[in-house]
Amino acid sequence: MNIQPPASGMSRRLIRCGVLLFLLGLLTGLVVPMLANPRMGLSSHLEGVMNGVVLVVLGLAWPRLRLSRAASLAAFWLAVYGTYVNWATTLAAAAWGAGAPMMPIAGLGRQGTRLEEGIISFGLVSLALAMIATCVIVLWGLRGADAVPPAGAEPRT
Repeated sequence: MNIQPPASGMSRRLIRCGVLLFLLGLLTGLVVPMLANPRMGLSSHLEGVMNGVVLVVLGLAWPRLRLSRAASLAAFWLAVYGTYVNWATTLAAAAWGAGAPMMPIAGLGRQGTRLEEGIISFGLVSLALAMIATCVIVLWGLRGADAVPPAGAEPRT
């Protein structure tokens, strides 16, 4: 069964996911000094906060998108995946004291085990692809004029 929540439901879920990620980013900021690589921890803190805002903004824009069910679901899950994996991957790199091959500035030359670096590389590459796909789908969904003008807008004549 291919059931999609109404746009307002998906909008609300994106906003809720965004606020949760924002909170996780704030909490990450509290543990930055305790991580194996505090500079990478600061990156994770910023990723959580900024990506939380991205999800909130996307949730607010969601009702304006003109997308098929499949495209809407794809954009929703790709956005949630990309933003959370961005935060989690940089946090893992900070905790492991790893990540320099993919993030040389924040990594400060620190390299983890082959498995750790593989997880970090997979996370970074997959989240980048997910976020690019999300942006393309959202841009496509914003094509054309609004079917219904936003509240308070002058009607077009």
